[in-house]
Amino acid sequence: MPDRREFMKIFSAVGLGGTLLPGVLWAQTQGKGTITLEMIDDAAAIADVSIPADDKAMMLEALNGHTKDYEAIYALHLPNSAAPCLLFDPVPPGLKLETERKPMRISRAPRGAAGSAPKNIEDLAFASARELAELVRTKKVTSTALTEMYLDRLKRYDPKMKFVVTLTEERAREKAKEADGEIAAGRYRGPLHGLPWGAKDLLAVKGYPTTWGAGGFEKQMIDEDAAVVKRLDEAGAVLVAKLTLGALAMGDHWFGGITRNPWNPEQGSSGSSAGPASATAAGCLAFSVGSETLGSISSPSTRCGCTGLRPTFGRVPRTGAMALSWSMDKLGPICRSVEDCALVLNAIYGPDGEDRSVKDAAFNWDANLDWNKLRVGYLKSDFDEHPGGSQPETAEKRAATPEEQKQREEAKKRRDANMARAAYDRKFNGAALEKLRAMGVNLIPVELPKFPYDAMVNMLDAEAAAAFDELTRTGRDKLLTEQGPHDWPNSFRTSRFIPAVEYIQASRARMQAMEAVAKTLEGFDVIVAPTSSEQLEITNLTGHPALILPNGFRGADAPKPPDMAPGAYDNAGGPGTPVSLTFLGNLYGEAKLLALAKAYQDATGFQLQHPTL
Repeated sequence: MPDRREFMKIFSAVGLGGTLLPGVLWAQTQGKGTITLEMIDDAAAIADVSIPADDKAMMLEALNGHTKDYEAIYALHLPNSAAPCLLFDPVPPGLKLETERKPMRISRAPRGAAGSAPKNIEDLAFASARELAELVRTKKVTSTALTEMYLDRLKRYDPKMKFVVTLTEERAREKAKEADGEIAAGRYRGPLHGLPWGAKDLLAVKGYPTTWGAGGFEKQMIDEDAAVVKRLDEAGAVLVAKLTLGALAMGDHWFGGITRNPWNPEQGSSGSSAGPASATAAGCLAFSVGSETLGSISSPSTRCGCTGLRPTFGRVPRTGAMALSWSMDKLGPICRSVEDCALVLNAIYGPDGEDRSVKDAAFNWDANLDWNKLRVGYLKSDFDEHPGGSQPETAEKRAATPEEQKQREEAKKRRDANMARAAYDRKFNGAALEKLRAMGVNLIPVELPKFPYDAMVNMLDAEAAAAFDELTRTGRDKLLTEQGPHDWPNSFRTSRFIPAVEYIQASRARMQAMEAVAKTLEGFDVIVAPTSSEQLEITNLTGHPALILPNGFRGADAPKPPDMAPGAYDNAGGPGTPVSLTFLGNLYGEAKLLALAKAYQDATGFQLQHPTL
C-alpha cells in the first residue's frame, strides 16, 4: 500500500498534486478500503479539475488502500492552543515602529470624582473607569464596595440579560481586599487598581470553567490564566465574571440562551463579544475585554452603545485565549469611554514571550495630545447617500413553488427593512461629519483600494475549521447550539474542502491588499468611517486598529425591525437603540486614533446616556 508521499506523487505525475483532489479522494476512501473510478470522478468534480480517462485508469492502479499520514496527525490530538508555524504579520516593509515606552498621560480628574462618593454606591454603576479610578485612588470608594455592587447587579440583571457564564466571586473578593490593603498602604498600581471587570469566556482563568460559549464545553477547565488576565491582575483590576460569547465566537446565541441588548431586551446583543458589551452597557462592571476576528467587538459595541477598541493585530497577546483564526484574532477592551479603552490597552499590550505575533511596539497614551494637528481622512463614498428601496424585480423569473415564493417574499422583506434602516441611519453619519468640521477638523476624502476581500475570508474559514477539526471529525459539532447553514458546524465541514492552494492564493491576494491599504493610509493619522461599511472586513484582514463609539440614538420614527421575535437575527435597530461611528488608525497608531475619538466623544457626550433596566 502506498504511503501518503507516494500517494501524492501519483497525483503530481499528472499535474494534480497541488489541487483539492488528493484530499477529497482520500476522504472518500475512509471505511471503504479501495478507490474506484467513480470516486475519482466525484472527487474531481468537487476539486474542479478535469482528468482524462487514461490518467484515471493509471491512477487507479496505484491507489488501493488508505494513506496513514492524516491519521498520524490526528493521533496527536492537537489542542486548540497549538498554533501553526506560519505567522501573520500585518506590518509592510519600511514601517518603523516606535519602541520607546513613555509614562502614560491620562486626563485630569473628572469633575464628578473631585467631591465625595455618593450615598448610594449604585449611583456609580455607569461611571467611567476614569471616574472610578479617581474615587478609588483618593480612597473615597473601596474596591470591595465597588466589587460587591457590581456582583449584585450582575446577579440581579443576568436572569433577564443572560450575559454571565460564571461569576468569579471568591477570586473577586480576594483581589478586592488585596487592592484595598495596597491602596491604604500607599501602593497604588495605577488607574485600573481595584476596578471590577469582566472577561469574555474564551479567556482562560485558573479554577473556573472556560466554556467558549459552546455546548459540549460547559465544564472545560484550562489550568492557566490567559496573558490578558495576568496583566490585569498585575494592574490591580478585579475579575468579577466570565461573560458570554456566541458558541465558539459567533453571534449572541450560546448554550445558556441568548444574550440581550440592554437598550431593547427583546433583541440579542449581537456578537460574538455579546456578554462583555451587554454587561458593560448595563452598568454591571467597570469595563470588559472581548475579542474580534471579523466584527465581534464592533458589532456588539454598536448594538449595545459601548465604546470598543479593536487594537492592531499583534498588539495584545492571545496566550490563553481560544483560537479561531491565527491570522485574524484580536483581543481588545469594551468600555464606556474612549479613555477607558486607552487605560485598559495600556495594561494589556506588548509581547508576553508566548504569542509570537505580538510586536514590541510602544503605546504611549497622551490624553492631552493636540488632535488639531492630526491629518484626518474620511471614506467619502461610504458616507455619501445611496438611493433607497429594494432591488428592482427582473422581468423574467423562474417559476417558484409556494415554499420558494414564501422564501423570496421573506428575503425581500428583510432586504427592504435593512435598506430602510440604513437610509434612516445615514443622517447620523452626516451629523458626525458636520460635528467634526465644526470642531475644526479638516476632513480629506479618501477611498480604500478595491480588492476581492470577501474571497480572502476563506482564510478565516479554513483556519477555524483547522482549530476545531477534531470537533468536526468526532461528530461532537452536533452539541453546538446553532446548526443552520451559516453556523459553525456547517462552516467547519464545508471549509475542509477549501484547497490548500486556494488558501495560499487568498493569502497572496491579502498581502497585495495589505500593502495597498497601508499605502493609502500612510498620509493620514486617522480615518473616519461608517461602522457598517466594507472597511470592517478590510481592516480586519489588514490588521488595522478601529475604535467604535456611540453616535446617537434612533428616534420614535425609526423603522421597526422586520422580525421582532425575541433574539431573532433580524431583530435589530428600531426606536431608542444606539448607532455608532468608527475611527480607523494606522498600524500600531492607537494613540493618535484614540486622541481624536476622545475629542469627538467629549464634544458629543453620547456615552453618558445609559439604558433603563
